[in-house]
Amino acid sequence: MRAILITGCSSGIGHHAAHALVRRGWRVFATCRKPEDVARLQGEGLESLPLDLTDTDSITAALQEVLARTGGQLDALFNNGAYAIPGATEDLPTDALRAIFETNLFGWHELTRQVLPVMRAQGGGRIVQNSSVLGLAALRWRGAYVATKFALEGLTDVLRLEMAGTGIHVCLIEPGPITSRIRENSIPHFESWIDWQASPRADHYHAELLSRLYEAGEPDFFELPPDAVTRRLIHAIEARRPRPRYFVTTPALLLGTARRLLPTRLLDMILRRI
Repeated sequence: MRAILITGCSSGIGHHAAHALVRRGWRVFATCRKPEDVARLQGEGLESLPLDLTDTDSITAALQEVLARTGGQLDALFNNGAYAIPGATEDLPTDALRAIFETNLFGWHELTRQVLPVMRAQGGGRIVQNSSVLGLAALRWRGAYVATKFALEGLTDVLRLEMAGTGIHVCLIEPGPITSRIRENSIPHFESWIDWQASPRADHYHAELLSRLYEAGEPDFFELPPDAVTRRLIHAIEARRPRPRYFVTTPALLLGTARRLLPTRLLDMILRRI
């Protein structure tokens, strides 16, 4: 039975992917940071383990437990767990940026580094990174998240080049708007780090961000359910020749194309309106 480790399975993309791959016959190790989420997933019939991306010991312990259960085999890794800190870049404390990089990039890198020797020893495997349209184009109020995803794009591109000829395929999935809890989950981070009332942009927070953050509005016109990402993930881990990049949703495809073709000033004019 093929085995995959997935991070960030408490909800959204990771949760859907874990259940879908079990139905396809994969042995799925669905990891979460919080013990109560692990217990809930186990109650749903998933093989779930705790994994905190900010803690190297937790990463190592989770991977070693997976390998102990599979006899040393791991066919695929889906790095997915991440969060956002909404707010203007000038209001973002540097320590907040350090914290989000620990989860959204450094933890992924540590887990990937520990997985690569396993895949080398077995002659191949798949590393799939769940990036974002915000790894392709910048949007206001999203500086912290954009920074981590731009960094992830570059690091993954280098890893893909370096893994050529090893049998280890490295892929990026770049979703646009997907139904998830990322907005709700970002609220505690916003409240912990962003002193918006003292910001020179306080009026802009009132006019543009606060209602979007705290009030559940209608789904985005282009928003798709998590299965749109799962379909690309399945291709990335099962196809003989997976693609280096998978765009998910129309905005991701359009912005990826626009970034390559449009002058920066024109692209900025478009992005300021979003």
